[in-house]
Amino acid sequence: MVRIGGSTPHGSHIKESDYYTPAGEFKVDRDGSQTMLNSLMYKLSYYKFGQMFTESGKPSGYDRVRSAEIGNKDFELDVLEEAYTTEHWLVRIYKVKDLPNRSGK
Repeated sequence: MVRIGGSTPHGSHIKESDYYTPAGEFKVDRDGSQTMLNSLMYKLSYYKFGQMFTESGKPSGYDRVRSAEIGNKDFELDVLEEAYTTEHWLVRIYKVKDLPNRSGK
């Protein structure tokens, strides 16, 4: 996703290297880059996941696929809200929140 975004004229400010750790890895744990941990892609994937207990003896927000506790657990979405998430979190759908400064006219 990052590579695709950075290859478009409107996404020329997106640099794939900003999403890597200094060791050149994509990580979602506390060692992940701040750009990755604060990206919309990360937030839409892990929204409310920090509250989930996925495995006995592991902390909340433990990603079993990556064998890591996610690095950014406590965040809210300002513009989007969760509309639907499947049981195993494979599909997540969001909708744009109503803007408080607009009437419903």
